[in-house]
Amino acid sequence: MKKTVKEISRLLNGEVVGDEKTVITGICGIKEAQEGDLTFLANSRYISLAATTKASCILVSKDTNIPSKTLIKTDNPSLAFANILSVWAPDSVKKPTGIHPTAVIGKNAKLGKDVAMQPYAVVEDGAVIGDNTILYSHVFVGANTKIGDNCVIYPNVVIREGLQIGNNVIIHSGAVIGSDGFGYASIKGIHHKIPQIGNVIIEDNVEIGANVAIDRARFGKTVIGKGTKIDNLVHIAHNVEIGENCIIIAQAGISGSTKVGNAVTIAGQAGIVGHVTIGENAIIGGGAGVTKSVPPNTFVSGYPAKPHHTAKRINACIQRLPILFKLVSTLEKKIGQMENKNGSSADNRKRD
Repeated sequence: MKKTVKEISRLLNGEVVGDEKTVITGICGIKEAQEGDLTFLANSRYISLAATTKASCILVSKDTNIPSKTLIKTDNPSLAFANILSVWAPDSVKKPTGIHPTAVIGKNAKLGKDVAMQPYAVVEDGAVIGDNTILYSHVFVGANTKIGDNCVIYPNVVIREGLQIGNNVIIHSGAVIGSDGFGYASIKGIHHKIPQIGNVIIEDNVEIGANVAIDRARFGKTVIGKGTKIDNLVHIAHNVEIGENCIIIAQAGISGSTKVGNAVTIAGQAGIVGHVTIGENAIIGGGAGVTKSVPPNTFVSGYPAKPHHTAKRINACIQRLPILFKLVSTLEKKIGQMENKNGSSADNRKRD
């Protein structure tokens, strides 16, 4: 495909700075781009790369200027790049259609219009699958679970019984939705299982990564709010409520009955204790250990998690510990020498 910079800018409602007649023949990252490629600059920290890239045109924010480069200025370069990429290289993977003969459909299960089920997918009794939803091979949908329209459930996903999943939800391979919450009563050293009789509600436009585990509630519901995106290998425990448009990065763990507000970011390997509240727009830094509630619009990091600026100061002090240790050791020796000297002088005076 070939398009001029002017044609691309029209698709993106962008503003051209430079030669609008430049022909674009490919799309690539800023480091790898060659002549004829379109690339993008989403973060001003990487502007030095823009000066050296071989790309013929760069998507940038409206307040960015790069001399001697042809630019298309947009409100959001990352989103603009994603949009042009979908036009330039549309999804070439053929989506499955129809019901494979080996698929299993239980009694009273309801399948909407144009549902696709690949080999060995299972829909149990009373389940409802919405229009245009795709169940890839070996997907299991439990009894009385409801899945909305236009969902994509990739191979080997397990969706247990009695759950509710909204429209336009994507669930990647290996995810388990609705497994029992980790609940036991320990009596005289014996762990007795507490029945987990609640459900899971996943709202519209949620994406769930590979090998994510979302536990059903002990009572009531575990909730994933609409528009939230969950990376691979995340664990969400029973009765957790996650708000809308959150981002949860790989290997994060959220303990039971925690409430997460809207637009929260939880970075990789962060751990959050149970029964706390994370306020709207909060950011939990990578590897943070959250032991108490976090107010809205707060950035915390470290273990135990503290305001990020405080955590950075503490970390800076920790990095200086070897130097401080040597300094203290040197001072101890000097003080010891002074004490010995003073002691010797006092002894001499006594003898005199």
